[in-house]
Amino acid sequence: MKGSVMSVLVVLALVAQDRLAGGQEHKSYDYTKYHTMDEISAWMNQMEKENPDVVSSMIYGQTYEKRNITLLKIGFTSATPKKAVWMDCGIHAREWIAPAFCQHFVKEILGSYQTDPKVKMLFENLDFYITPVLNMDGYIYSWKDNTTRLWRKSRSPGTGDCTCIGTDLNRNFNANWGMVGISRNCCSAVYNGPTPLSEPEAQAVTDFLVAHQNKLLCYLTIHSYGQQILVPYGHPNISAPNYDELMKVGRAAANAIKAVHGKSYKVGTPPDILYAFSGGSCDFARLTGIPYSFTFELRDEGKFSFILPEDQIQPTCEEVYQGAMSIINYIHDKNFRGSAITVTATLWTTLVASWISSANVF
Repeated sequence: MKGSVMSVLVVLALVAQDRLAGGQEHKSYDYTKYHTMDEISAWMNQMEKENPDVVSSMIYGQTYEKRNITLLKIGFTSATPKKAVWMDCGIHAREWIAPAFCQHFVKEILGSYQTDPKVKMLFENLDFYITPVLNMDGYIYSWKDNTTRLWRKSRSPGTGDCTCIGTDLNRNFNANWGMVGISRNCCSAVYNGPTPLSEPEAQAVTDFLVAHQNKLLCYLTIHSYGQQILVPYGHPNISAPNYDELMKVGRAAANAIKAVHGKSYKVGTPPDILYAFSGGSCDFARLTGIPYSFTFELRDEGKFSFILPEDQIQPTCEEVYQGAMSIINYIHDKNFRGSAITVTATLWTTLVASWISSANVF
């Protein structure tokens, strides 16, 4: 297995070098390929330009290397404040399938809101805040060559006598920071930083979540690998007050995922199905008052691990889209019951009209 992973790694590195050097441009964006940060940034601009009525962009922070952290805000404009769903991808640099999913998710909702009454209703009642790549510095570094492909952390320098680079952003949030599943050695992949929120990327997300906590109903953060849906908390002795509901919603999402391509996703807290850790963004989101907080760990279960082949991008994104929408629809319908009843009636009327039309034809 190690040999096959290395072969894939080398091929992907060569592709990365070619595209970085050649400034490759696509007349039509290919959602079945991994993309460089420059390509993703251009795609974000394209989404905003092509969908001005429902898409806008917002800079909400800067990385250590002074890149603008930008999200896409998607939804119908409203004169009154709307509830919202947050989604971030790429907090760990090497997890390339995560940014690929964020792009797929945006493509799907923008491609269906004009024809699908349910998605249209989501656009009416909710805003989507989507960050395709949070750890931009690390992601760019992971594209450098085959020696950097498995880079995980940010790119901030170590402190004190430590000369190693980077902090694990998903150990740097102020959520039981430094308690379990971390390292104080700055050379470790799970180094949690010198202090909570020492990393500007974690600080930017924190500031946004706190500023919008009364609007946000749901926090989704996308990772790989393991095929899991994680609920708070990462600490083994702390449970979310709505743990039972989170598990119910998570299991429904796992069922929706399995119905697409047959892939099984486990559901549970990190200590129960993965490992205990603290300082994660999902935990912070729940602690700050966002009621529904989930971490998705996408394909696979270990054969390719972080080097998921490109031919698995589309099926992975297709299945996880259904899982994410299962969660979002549940939360929407719970908060907007009247709208849910209306759209159900609309769909039923459409089906009946279609049946009558067909009957008249025959």
